[in-house]
Amino acid sequence: MGRGYKNYLLNILMVLLAFNYMDRLALGIVLQGIKADLHLTDTQLGLLGGIAFAFFYSVMGIPIARWADRGNRVTVIWVTAALWSVAVALCGAALTFLQLLGIRVAVAVGEAGCIPPAHSLIADYFDRAERPKAVARYALGGPLALVIGYLAAGWLNELYGWRETFVVLGLPGLVLAALARFTLEEPRKLKTSAENIPREETLELASPPERPSINEVCSTLWEKPAFRHLLICYSVWYFFNYGVLQWIPSFFIRSHSLQTGELGTWLALIYGIGGGLGMYLGGVWATRFAAGNERLQLRVCVLAFAFHAVLNVAVFMASSQYLAFAALALGNFGGSIVMGPTLATIQTLVPSRMRATSISLVYLFANLIGLGLGPFATGALSDSLRPIFGDESLRYALLTLCPGYLWAAWHVWRASQTVANDIKSSQLDDRFPDGVNRAYVAV
Repeated sequence: MGRGYKNYLLNILMVLLAFNYMDRLALGIVLQGIKADLHLTDTQLGLLGGIAFAFFYSVMGIPIARWADRGNRVTVIWVTAALWSVAVALCGAALTFLQLLGIRVAVAVGEAGCIPPAHSLIADYFDRAERPKAVARYALGGPLALVIGYLAAGWLNELYGWRETFVVLGLPGLVLAALARFTLEEPRKLKTSAENIPREETLELASPPERPSINEVCSTLWEKPAFRHLLICYSVWYFFNYGVLQWIPSFFIRSHSLQTGELGTWLALIYGIGGGLGMYLGGVWATRFAAGNERLQLRVCVLAFAFHAVLNVAVFMASSQYLAFAALALGNFGGSIVMGPTLATIQTLVPSRMRATSISLVYLFANLIGLGLGPFATGALSDSLRPIFGDESLRYALLTLCPGYLWAAWHVWRASQTVANDIKSSQLDDRFPDGVNRAYVAV
């Protein structure tokens, strides 16, 4: 495929990722409205945005990724996009906590089909040197979600309420599902008449890769220390990141008395511009100045995590909303740098026939631990601190989480120490997937 199609593919996948994330961000904006309407506690809100969603999102990611490793990844993407879009719109119809909980489960099942097949497609279309920049461009869907989600959800909630907000945010995903269905190509479906490729080679390439068992995938990945540490890093990072991110809007509403429209505008600018710029520049830097040098890429990510931790403390210690927003913008810029290099390293670390499954395993643990427990832990901690700090209990609950980013940084440092050898091992696995002669070639 030409450069034009590759750019188009990245753009479609990026926008799909944005709408995949968007409803979770909107949930953070409308939590206060849901709390008042359905008479919920912070612990229930944490459950709604945490483990109830994350369990099904994480667990369903495994069979969907197994489907993607063997079948048509474009089909996986458009079918699941249609499912989550309808379910997001239905959130506005919930009348009780249990109804909303059930609908969020349906959203989770649909959204589980977005990231693993997309990463697998990107790894097929872009080589090792191009991969950090390509992954960073794809990951820009996160900041794009933050711009559209916070801005749209903030004003829609203020003007019309949380129910209408979910309906409006859910429907565009159906259009994106149709675009993916009719405009994206699965590279495994190569034609026998492909130019400059003998028929025998074309038929061989058109055959789906042999799908390894889940036990084989797990044992292969666990043998790589760099993968183990990056897996733990993502789990720790997601726990503290989602524990903070889900509750940031409520913090500014409670501690700085902001309305959702104004707050959504601020957060859209901070996360969208600052986060998007950091994410893109991190990928460009890794591709231009550290291509093929994953060890250096990961060590720069260690510094970015530490910077992020210090600035997050400043957010919750600031007495002024403007100082808090400034610290949030700088910290988010630093934290976003790590996305492209770390995910690209994971793709390079694993054999090509295991990419979708391996990415889904990373997100299984990261989302179960991070998305599942992070918001819930913050809500429960806020409720437990209320007798001491009153209305400021959420501020101190969030402040408690900030040093956790240093824990994630330590695992990235450990991964950098073995990543070069682990990548060589994966390259041998791609050449000799059955293990024959691998030891001889390594020697």
